Amino acid sequence: MARTDAVAEQETLALEAPGRSLVRRILWGAAHLISIAALVIAWEGLARSGTFTPFVLPSLSSVIERIWSDAQSGELAINTGLTVYRALVGFLISAVFGILIGLAMSRNVVANWFFDPVVSVGFPMPKIAFLPVVILWLGVYDVSKITMIVVDAIFPVIAATVIAIKGVERELIWSARNMGASDRELMWQIVLPAAMPQILTGLQVALPLSMIVAVVAEMLMGGYGLGGAMMTASRFADSRGVFAGIVEIAIVGYVLVKGMSLLRRRLLIWHQEANEPTTA
Repeated sequence: MARTDAVAEQETLALEAPGRSLVRRILWGAAHLISIAALVIAWEGLARSGTFTPFVLPSLSSVIERIWSDAQSGELAINTGLTVYRALVGFLISAVFGILIGLAMSRNVVANWFFDPVVSVGFPMPKIAFLPVVILWLGVYDVSKITMIVVDAIFPVIAATVIAIKGVERELIWSARNMGASDRELMWQIVLPAAMPQILTGLQVALPLSMIVAVVAEMLMGGYGLGGAMMTASRFADSRGVFAGIVEIAIVGYVLVKGMSLLRRRLLIWHQEANEPTTA
């Protein structure tokens, strides 16, 4: 009888576990919103308290009205689409060439000899210094803005790829060699899967960096885009337009970062980090 009760209790706990897990996830997600809610309340409260003028700090409600107005006119979709397009194109170019260069540097002595000084000097250098040269050579259109994104975002990808491949356990490579794996099989079936977590970390750094550089390039070069719209609003002393741009950029950046995080989980579903408890 006692054994039957124990079995029934275990079955009850097993049935309740998914529900508890779901509740825990919901509560943890709500806890993540506390800081955002505090910021929203503080912003609206300060704006309405009279401490600041509407020009210095417009209320959040008025900023949301401005965003809604831009959305209805179609201006928001155009500016957001152009900024995201430039950021993603620059990011994809950086990802492809950064991984290829990193692979070459980690597997070929001549490639490492050629690229290592460039990466060592270029990585810590503020790449915005190249902006005048890029404008002189390419003008102020999409090609120049995407070029600036690539120049800035490619270095974290190269560095992450080199470090990841050099950090692959030698025992894995030796075992694959002893089992008769060719160089191509070794690269695609052993080295790249083992290095993938760190490579994806480099890509996770490069993606928000691409977004940042896209906005800065638009601010400095002008034209359409979230950064260009903010500078136009600033020139016309449109405070609501400037703060609307800040909110829009924050939301777009958050969506891109979360999307990259979900992609990482999908690609690393086989990896141990996918099975470990996380607070994300």
